[in-house]
Amino acid sequence: MTLEIDPEKVVLTETVDGREVHLMYLETWDGLYAPIGLSKPPGDGPFPTVLLASGNGGEGMAWVRDAVRTRGYTMQRLVDAGYACAWLRYRTEVELGYNNGGPFVRDGRQGREMFNRSPLEYEDEIAIIEQVKALPYVDPDRIGLIGMSHGGEMIFKLTSEYHGVRAAVASEPANHEFLALNPDNTAFVNEETQLRNIEDMQMAEVEKVRGRIDMDLARQRISTIKTPILVTGRDEDHLQGIFRTSFELLEEAGKDAEWFSVDHDLHGYIYPVRRADGSYDLNDVQVAAIDRTIGYLDRHLKA
Repeated sequence: MTLEIDPEKVVLTETVDGREVHLMYLETWDGLYAPIGLSKPPGDGPFPTVLLASGNGGEGMAWVRDAVRTRGYTMQRLVDAGYACAWLRYRTEVELGYNNGGPFVRDGRQGREMFNRSPLEYEDEIAIIEQVKALPYVDPDRIGLIGMSHGGEMIFKLTSEYHGVRAAVASEPANHEFLALNPDNTAFVNEETQLRNIEDMQMAEVEKVRGRIDMDLARQRISTIKTPILVTGRDEDHLQGIFRTSFELLEEAGKDAEWFSVDHDLHGYIYPVRRADGSYDLNDVQVAAIDRTIGYLDRHLKA
């Protein structure tokens, strides 16, 4: 039997908008595989590399391929700026898994690994980062991250434990769990599943957020972050208080942190969406925000 693809290093290549996208499956800590779709500039590198994340996980390679095709604007801008760039996917978020699971512990039993719990989605991102670093065209010392919404919260979670990236951008970070936020009555428990529904939680004011988080725990989590982080908000977002408080706690702790916020109607403006006619639904506010984001990464990853 002849195998055209190495089963342990699966890489398939397809062309999107005239550029090659390498579709890969990378092993997570428990031996399951997470998909990514990576593009790079011409040549052998090694290139500074930026990994893109958005939302709370799941949906596998189909999600990655769709993101590359329908939200590929920022990826292409980064490739044009000299970066290798990948959309990544990870396992589905576990409700309060970060708060309730405790630190991840690896041990051994019968010659194999033994864990105290299953890995969480942000730990998948750490595993992906480490494997991306081993790619021959990637500069392992110049890795950056952009995470939006829950992907932004994952940046806070992983950088509080892992110090292997040069800089990160947390765009509209939904940091309610990281900050140990106690929601008000705008959140409720789904009677059928007994999981919280926080889709319409109203946390637009910093004062309100500061009054409802476990400040000691939030500060302890912030205290271990070493990675420079740009936090970006959205002026009229119902979670703007969470976004801004996340930045302020970094700043108060003396961390390398920056902030900007824009007035835009799209949650996830950092990743413009393609219209049915193939063009991107994009305005000057988004272009300026993406310019600032790439400029921030340039200062940290190209210095």
